[in-house]
Amino acid sequence: MSTIAEKAQPGKKERSQKTQQILQKYGIVFVLFIMIIGISILEPAFLSRSNLFNVLTQTSIFGIMALGLTFVIISKGIDLSVGSVLALSGVIAASLAQTADATGKFFPNLPVMPVIVPILAALAVGALCGGISGALIAKTNIPAFIATLGMMTVARGMALIYSDGKPVSTLTDSLTVLGGKLFGWLPIPVLIYFLMIGVSYVLLDMTRFGKSVYAIGGNIKAAEVSGVNVGRNLIAIYAYSGLLAGLAAIVFAGRVGSVHPGAATGYELTAIAATTIGGTSHSGGIGTIWGAFVGALVLSVMRNGLTLLGVDAYWQQVTEGVIIVVAVIIDMRKNAKKG
Repeated sequence: MSTIAEKAQPGKKERSQKTQQILQKYGIVFVLFIMIIGISILEPAFLSRSNLFNVLTQTSIFGIMALGLTFVIISKGIDLSVGSVLALSGVIAASLAQTADATGKFFPNLPVMPVIVPILAALAVGALCGGISGALIAKTNIPAFIATLGMMTVARGMALIYSDGKPVSTLTDSLTVLGGKLFGWLPIPVLIYFLMIGVSYVLLDMTRFGKSVYAIGGNIKAAEVSGVNVGRNLIAIYAYSGLLAGLAAIVFAGRVGSVHPGAATGYELTAIAATTIGGTSHSGGIGTIWGAFVGALVLSVMRNGLTLLGVDAYWQQVTEGVIIVVAVIIDMRKNAKKG
């Protein structure tokens, strides 16, 4: 009998280990499904097509930013500047996309520009801000927290200076259409978001650049020894994060129809939270694009569900904070066991 028990024991251990691996890899998906089921039972309107598209649309802006932050956090960094970079990119793009008869037109003598001009301007400004942060980190070895905190302050200040502290509004239809719907029901921000999920997935999982991101986060010294140009890759990582903040600015401008220099305050924390909840480790070297997507959905579903259930907005913030802390604790315990 004891022999049979001994033979059965390894099988139980293997099953237990497999179960733990599945929970570690897909646990956040189970949490998402439980949230959706629970909220839909309490409020059936949650599952309506219009509300589900609303959830995805609300996710799109900080979700796009979370994609860039996934690269940053996998590389064992942080980017606190993306919200401010969105505001700076947004006011510059909006100033180039005003209608001819806009009240208080930013550039009175500027003809109506093709929509590609403000889009490229936003992307360029975002990539430049991110690239500067990456260069500071790579060339001076100052912590990413300090470099991006400085960029956060500078970018916000520049947005206020550029716009004189006033919102830039009355934008052309060619830009605001990007915040609208295709065929009258399919949100364009969601299409842009899904497109960038695909692009980011290819970059992270199928290119040498993506392998370098994981290598830098896993062990920066080993990455250098193996031939990875750490400095160049760090600049590219933060430039990509800034580029996506610039793209998020275009989506924001399209949805709102104007951009205020104080826009997107706190968005960087929401994007970091989405990435963290999705399983991207702040210890570096671990993270996925699909995880960032699921993490962003968890936050949006939670917010939307609590709003439908009539929960006060202040309590929603408390709930979000608790979820972030729990996600980080789980991540730390997971890495401690691996160590």
